[in-house]
Amino acid sequence: MPRKEKPTDGRRPARILSGTPANLRALAGVLKRGGLVGVPTETVYGLAADALDSSACAGIYRAKGRPPTDPLIVHVLSTRAAEGIAHLNPAARRLAAAFWPGPLTLVVKKRGEVPDIVTAGLDSVAIRVPAHPLFRRLLRATGRPLAAPSANPFGYVSPTTAEHVRAGLGERIGHILDGGPCSVGLESTIVDVREPARPRLLRPGAITREHLEKVLGRKIGTGRTAGSARKAQLAPGMLKRHYSPRTPVVLHDRLTVKQASAGGKQDAWVFAARPKGEIGENFFWLDPRGDLRGAARRLFALLRRLDSAGHTRIHLEKIPGDAGLAEALNDRMARAAARG
Repeated sequence: MPRKEKPTDGRRPARILSGTPANLRALAGVLKRGGLVGVPTETVYGLAADALDSSACAGIYRAKGRPPTDPLIVHVLSTRAAEGIAHLNPAARRLAAAFWPGPLTLVVKKRGEVPDIVTAGLDSVAIRVPAHPLFRRLLRATGRPLAAPSANPFGYVSPTTAEHVRAGLGERIGHILDGGPCSVGLESTIVDVREPARPRLLRPGAITREHLEKVLGRKIGTGRTAGSARKAQLAPGMLKRHYSPRTPVVLHDRLTVKQASAGGKQDAWVFAARPKGEIGENFFWLDPRGDLRGAARRLFALLRRLDSAGHTRIHLEKIPGDAGLAEALNDRMARAAARG
């Protein structure tokens, strides 16, 4: 019987490894022995463990300080592999054919092989086929489905680089696979398709509501935000407060240079696009031209940088509108700004 990987003892920071064939074989061995590995995906970095090993998945919860009511997303190489651990109905298959591999998670009925710890005791599982080539190589080398929530302390800003993972979990895990900065920068879109006639968007992301409705040919409802972590959630990312820096965040419908200039000098002011006029040292923006894909790639990294800069507050300007990627960006900012 293969030995279980021992958790790091905290005396040595996690090693960041490049994606060489030798390193991938070694990290696959860590995962097959029940260990944890920080992994790159196209969305954010994840903390991976063998999804069919209950004790390995328990290690994810311990390392993150994650409540057991918050389920994990299971990553597999293909739709065929997904069928091996979940029941994909016609609506799920249509979405999988359109968007997998990619940043879309489907909530469907699970099969018996999936441990209850992965699903918060529910009979459903959140599953996706990632597109990041290095993570796919690791999945192939491991030969197992991998549970991988974001690789950060629970509730904190999600990591989009390997260094972000080491900063948050470096004394709790031993290994991080470096796949470069994440190309999307926001967590995957999550859709509940347990009832094909009543699909629900549980978490917006780069695969937008409009994309989903076009493929399914019907309107998609919206899942209800959870008030607390005391009750099992259908999917991750549904708590009112999440993705939050330690520095208080204030969300504004609109920011102006005049308003920011008159505000506190110790505050950080984050505009959706580069504002016109005189720029203060404490002015920042998500994308110079207001491009939403650029804003998505930069949001979490900027929040992390500002959180460590000693600001009193972080002021965020909402993205205009509520369609497309704006829905996902505003969702993350609203949860970052939520209190309690």
